[in-house]
Amino acid sequence: MQFLEFFKFGGSWITSGIVYALLAVCVVVVIKNYVRISRFTGEVKGELHKASWPWESDPKIKGFRKYKELTDSTIVVLIAVILLAGFVQFWDFIHVLIVSFFTNLGR
Repeated sequence: MQFLEFFKFGGSWITSGIVYALLAVCVVVVIKNYVRISRFTGEVKGELHKASWPWESDPKIKGFRKYKELTDSTIVVLIAVILLAGFVQFWDFIHVLIVSFFTNLGR
C-alpha cells in the first residue's frame, strides 16, 4: 500500500482522481488529433525555415558579434518596455490622486 501513496496528489485520492482523469482526457485528445498536430508541427517547421533570423549567416563570424542585431533589438525592446511601464505608472499615480481627492470630498 506504500507504493500507491506515491501516486496521491495533495494528500487526497479525490484530487488525484481529478488530476489523472484530466491527464487521461489530454492523452485521448492528443491521440485522436495526432495527424492534425503533426501536420501543424510540420507547417510550423517549414515557416520557421523561411523566416529571416536576426543573426549573421556568415560562418566566419564567431561569438557575440554573430548576434549583434539580436542583442541590439533586445536592448531596444527592454528600453521601450521600461519607458512604457514608467508612462503607465505615472498615469496610474495621477488617477489615484484624482480619485482619492474626489472620494475625500464627502468626508
